[in-house]
Amino acid sequence: MKRRYLVLSSGEAFEGFAFGADASAIGELVFTTNMVGYLETLTDPSYCGQIILQTFPMIGNYGVIPDDFEGRCLARGYVVREWCELPSNFRSEGTVDAFLRERGVPGIYGVDTREITRLLREKGVANAMLCDEIPGNLAEIAAWRIDNAVAAASGGGRRAFPAEDERFRVALIDYGAKRGILRALNRRGCTVNLFPNDTPAEEILAGGFDGLMLGNGPGDPLDNPFEIEQVRKLMGKLPVFGICLGHQLMALSQGGRTKKLKYGHRGGNQPVRDVGGARTYITSQNHGYAVEVDSVPGVLRYVNANDGTCEGIDYPSLDAFSVQFHPEACSGPEDTAFLFDRFVAMMGGKPHADA
Repeated sequence: MKRRYLVLSSGEAFEGFAFGADASAIGELVFTTNMVGYLETLTDPSYCGQIILQTFPMIGNYGVIPDDFEGRCLARGYVVREWCELPSNFRSEGTVDAFLRERGVPGIYGVDTREITRLLREKGVANAMLCDEIPGNLAEIAAWRIDNAVAAASGGGRRAFPAEDERFRVALIDYGAKRGILRALNRRGCTVNLFPNDTPAEEILAGGFDGLMLGNGPGDPLDNPFEIEQVRKLMGKLPVFGICLGHQLMALSQGGRTKKLKYGHRGGNQPVRDVGGARTYITSQNHGYAVEVDSVPGVLRYVNANDGTCEGIDYPSLDAFSVQFHPEACSGPEDTAFLFDRFVAMMGGKPHADA
């Protein structure tokens, strides 16, 4: 077994064993509390530039299942307590180790993930390095930052995903959108036309679409001035539904502000409260930034029940709404899937009882 180290920019070093690619990498170290769904985590483009730490101890027990991928693996590294060398699942086509090696992503196992998680909770997310030798100078680790994350995560091309029974045509701007969003729209009769992040608003408006979807994506939302300006031009011109980064860009386009969270919300057990009702939903989330509550440019609809951060905004005068969490994911297991029905209703479809 080959030794490998996880070294934080603040100087803490954790010794474990290497798996995945035979390489070193620097990234932003973040933790996710998901107990299942490691494949969806590894293939979520929103993790672009980040080293992912799984708080659940055993990873890889049901192998690698390509049908469950959400997109491309853009993570910089992977940290687990234990990985399963002999997965057992009739759908499995390989191991997590092979998955990481094929994509050039280094991993480390055999470290105390509970200790590292507590450290991140106390001090906040930090830059870190996966390496085979502890570096003498930590300056490179400390100086590293995610650049052009959205451009890296965007699929790049224009593609159409037709619905079997088309009722609506939806434009989806791809900042790193998960496949689950496409599937949720297709199931509701929406043919989805995917556009890269650098698409001008005029091209979207010329397409004659019934609605606009702004998907998830990585990085600091303020790093995307072009995208923010395009969203500003599109708001009020057709029904808009934003998720995660899309939610943040919508708020920024209307004069809101965003902030970086101490360690973010990443996992499938985040409680979200409807401020206008009595419901609290269990949601799936993956973000390190949030819209500041006192700057919300619309009507605050949802808040995080743990820390009170903004989780959703309605824009009644603009025929638009957005959420910070992922309604296409299966926490609850589908507590908030009705939000897609609400979007369909805005485009002229049948209203949903919970919308």
